[in-house]
Amino acid sequence: MIFIPEWEFWNLFLRHHPDPGLRLAAWDSTHQHVMFICFDSRRIVLAQPGNPPMIRSYNGMTPQIPDTCYVDDSAQLIGDVVLGEHASLWMNAVLRGDVHSIRVGHYSNIQDCCVLHGMKELYGVSVGDYVTVGHSVTLHGCTVEDRCLIGMGAIILNGAQIGAGSIIAAGTLIPEKTVVEPKSLWMGSPGRFTRKLNEKDEEMILRYVENYLGYKNSYLRERGSGVRSA
Repeated sequence: MIFIPEWEFWNLFLRHHPDPGLRLAAWDSTHQHVMFICFDSRRIVLAQPGNPPMIRSYNGMTPQIPDTCYVDDSAQLIGDVVLGEHASLWMNAVLRGDVHSIRVGHYSNIQDCCVLHGMKELYGVSVGDYVTVGHSVTLHGCTVEDRCLIGMGAIILNGAQIGAGSIIAAGTLIPEKTVVEPKSLWMGSPGRFTRKLNEKDEEMILRYVENYLGYKNSYLRERGSGVRSA
């Protein structure tokens, strides 16, 4: 990729450069974003994306992200991170797979400002399918099984296991090596069992998942619409 001054960008644009392999970018000081131009014979394709996602290899491991996922441009994925189909990572989420693996299952969402990190040589992070991880959650070296809802600001520590179909309430602290039985509601700091979940609770968990699948699809469409022909 070649970076050029804005005036030169527009000169090339007006001349419709014939080289089909040329890809150029210029800083547009007026609109404060990078503009890309790709010449393909008679057709010019213009796109105005935001910053590229902060996805980095580490120690020979590169994050694996299916095409069906949405990863926000501000999210950071490092090292041994694998996302399932239709997963979504939102603004400023950090998945740091540098000291252990991080796995996020199919149809799960990791919301704004979450941190997922393992414990070296001991515990990775495993998030199952159809899981909602709310804003500003910390998952450190723990396992969250399928169809769970992790409330905003919750902290789940090394070796903890959250059983399938459970809810961890907002602000709850789950201490190390705690085992949460399936279909349980836990609250508090430290977290304690409150009650077993019922059908309405289970419907609510899936409703959050459905909402975020809708958001994911909408954001992917918005990203796609940033490319137009001229």
